Amino acid sequence: MTDLTDLGVAAIRDGVAKGEFTAVEVATAFNANVAAAQAALNAFIVTTPEKALDAARAADAARAAGQPLGKLAGVPIGMKDLFATTGVQTTAASHILEGFTPQDESTVSQKLWDAGAGMLGKLNLDQFAMGSSNETSHFGNVVSPWRRNDGGNAALAPGGSSGGSAAAVAARLAPAATGTDTGGSIRQPAAFTGISGIKPTYGRCSRWGIVAFASSLDQAGPMARDVRDCAILLEAMAGFDAKDATSLDLPVPAWEAGLSGDLKGKKVGIPREYRLDGMDDEVAKSWEQGIAWLTDAGAEVIDISLPHTKYALPTYYIIAPAEASSNLARYDGVRYGLRDLPTGAGLQDMYAATRAAGFGAEVKRRILIGTYVLSAGFYDAYYTQAQKVRTLISHDFTNAFTEVDVILAPTAPSAAFALGEKSADPLEMYLNDVFSVPASLAGLPAMSVPAGLNREGLPLGLQIIGRPFDEQGVLNAGLAIESRAAFAARPDRWW
Repeated sequence: MTDLTDLGVAAIRDGVAKGEFTAVEVATAFNANVAAAQAALNAFIVTTPEKALDAARAADAARAAGQPLGKLAGVPIGMKDLFATTGVQTTAASHILEGFTPQDESTVSQKLWDAGAGMLGKLNLDQFAMGSSNETSHFGNVVSPWRRNDGGNAALAPGGSSGGSAAAVAARLAPAATGTDTGGSIRQPAAFTGISGIKPTYGRCSRWGIVAFASSLDQAGPMARDVRDCAILLEAMAGFDAKDATSLDLPVPAWEAGLSGDLKGKKVGIPREYRLDGMDDEVAKSWEQGIAWLTDAGAEVIDISLPHTKYALPTYYIIAPAEASSNLARYDGVRYGLRDLPTGAGLQDMYAATRAAGFGAEVKRRILIGTYVLSAGFYDAYYTQAQKVRTLISHDFTNAFTEVDVILAPTAPSAAFALGEKSADPLEMYLNDVFSVPASLAGLPAMSVPAGLNREGLPLGLQIIGRPFDEQGVLNAGLAIESRAAFAARPDRWW
């Protein structure tokens, strides 16, 4: 029998439903993989093998009794440790929340459990989702399962902030995982690790119960090994939630049933502003190959302009830290999480000591930036101007989508880099988001799919950006690339 951990979401769901294997067998196999890899990859902050087995037993019992099975019955998944999980520690990878056990379940995770999924554990991430390499976690770096083929054994970044999710899926520790994407935190790690991941339209998935970073940007989405599995998981995650004021009150489409790689009659935009000076030649070649694949699928390729693209990164790094400064003010040592109370200290001293001890360096940097741009005298010069530019960026996309159905671009400016290689220079690290941030600022659905390997044997990803609410168009273009790329590479198991 095929190793069960080689199966994806659709294969596990269908196999359990047909009785080809039991859900308990699947959960046991993945639990074993998680335990074997944890010391080397550090993908999980907390493992919950019993929760995976409990859901599996329920699925097997329902099948034995002839009861209808949930859409994810028998599928164990990893949960990014940004989603509140009742009775299971939720930390956002920060010391300030270490030991915090929520009394409520996030809407997205509850939808997944209601669909029959089980939880393998809480996945590591950049602290408060602030990072592009998974090096800012209080619980240690996540290590990519990939290695360069040059004979070296340098530990590589899995991308961020959803690095634990990406590493777990790529290493066969989970068939799928949840991620969140504020400026590229699903798409960039998916590209770095050779998996697929989609950020849906802002509001498709409820933000209720997700630890907030930047509320006007944060959006949950799935990460899995292929496009179909992403579609299946997204159907379970999405839907209106009255507890989230930004939630879209729209029906959830049948994305899996609507999958088609036939793009006849579709138009694909290629933004000229994404052709950066000094672009990595292999990323450029991968992009050209993606254009050829979509043409082969029947699409017409059109050059387009997104003229305000060059302002996207600075705009994002004003708006996101500003919102973080506001959101993270709630961590004061009074209500929950860490409390550092020096002897004889007053309330303000406790606030200062708790935040100094609880927040990591990158979080403090972004809080300081955000507080500065929101301060009197600078609010109009920075924050107000950034919001105006954000509107212009959104209008660029609106105009482009009068000509084209989807946009194709690279996901990231390079393949995975070594841990420590860019951490000394925040600006160089922030440039990892150059291709992913514009779609986030505009609230658009965007997906990364693997396109091949570079000369070092590391994955490269291609990004598809779609109109608001057109996840189907994004998934279909992703499927067209996936079927032609025939990406079957996987990391050699060295852990």
